[in-house]
Amino acid sequence: MFTKEKRSDIMRRIKSKNTGLEADAERMLRENGIRYTSHPEMFGSPDFLLEGRLLLFCDSSFWHGRDWDNLGKRLAAGSNPEYWVKHIGSNRKRDEVVNQTLRERGHAVVRLWDTDIRRRPGWCVARIMRALDGPPAETANAGPGAPGGAASDG
Repeated sequence: MFTKEKRSDIMRRIKSKNTGLEADAERMLRENGIRYTSHPEMFGSPDFLLEGRLLLFCDSSFWHGRDWDNLGKRLAAGSNPEYWVKHIGSNRKRDEVVNQTLRERGHAVVRLWDTDIRRRPGWCVARIMRALDGPPAETANAGPGAPGGAASDG
């Protein structure tokens, strides 16, 4: 358990761009010869634009609510539960709106979980390649708990 001041200090240090997760994803893309642009300026703030046509989001399991059934229960039992359940729930809803809006605009979207990028980069590249080969507005979700309801991890 942290003091309020210590927790505030920890939260202040969390970045939304140029994170270690993004560096790992960038390395994965580069090593597999996938062309990308980092942080394209567009709705939803995707992390990468791949091959000029696929939007990639690198989602933290915590901040984007992976395995929501279990995470939601843990948050509800923890410190400041009302805040955390609402906050992470709002992030999940926002992700769904972003996915839907981008699809309606004709973009393909892939969301990958942090743990998959770090532990299963080959699987992630295969997901990306399938999406690049698929219909333009197809959305490939990251797996269990992904906004949009993918039921399995692949």
